[in-house]
Amino acid sequence: MKMIIGLGNPGKQYEKTRHNVGFHVIDELCNRLSAPAMQSKFNGMYTVVHRPEGKVMLVKPLTYMNLSGECIRPLMDYYGVDVGDIVVIYDDLDLAPGSIRLRQKGSAGGHNGMKSLIAHLETDNFNRIRIGVGRPTGGMKVPDYVLSSFSKDEVPVINEVVKKSASACETWLGKPFLDVMNNFNGV
Repeated sequence: MKMIIGLGNPGKQYEKTRHNVGFHVIDELCNRLSAPAMQSKFNGMYTVVHRPEGKVMLVKPLTYMNLSGECIRPLMDYYGVDVGDIVVIYDDLDLAPGSIRLRQKGSAGGHNGMKSLIAHLETDNFNRIRIGVGRPTGGMKVPDYVLSSFSKDEVPVINEVVKKSASACETWLGKPFLDVMNNFNGV
C-alpha cells in the first residue's frame, strides 16, 4: 500500500490558508480517484482507494501541523506501510507561489510539520512534494503569513499547482518517484 499525506491544520478557520495546501491536494485526489468517504483513526482522516496499481491511502493528519508525526507513524505501523511507500505534501516558504519541488529526502528546512514527521519516522529519507507559497512581505511574521489566506491573485496559481501536485501523485502510483521527479520538477 502507498500512502499520500497532505499536511495542514484542521478546522474551518484554516481551510484556505497557505499552510493547508497539502490538504487541498488530498481533496483533489479524493475527487479524481472517486475515493470513499474519509474515516478517522490515530488523530487523522484517511481513505483507501483500490487502484489497478494497488491500494493507496490518502491522509490528512488532524493533530495540527506541528504534531503531524503523531498521526502518521501509528497509521503506518497499523497498516504496515513502509517509509519508502509514502509521499508527503506541504507548503514551502522558500519556493515561489505556484512552484513545486519533488525530493526523495532532506531536512525539515524549518517546517515544523516536517520536523515532527522526521522525528517520528526517525529518518528524513522519504518522498515529498513541496508547494511554494512564497515568503511574507511588509514585515508580516511567518506564523501569521502561513495561517493567512491566499490573495485573490494567488488563488488561480495555487489551484493550478494543487492540480499539478495531484497529477504527480497519480503518476507515482505506477512509476518510481525518481521518474516522477524528472517529469514534474521545474514544470
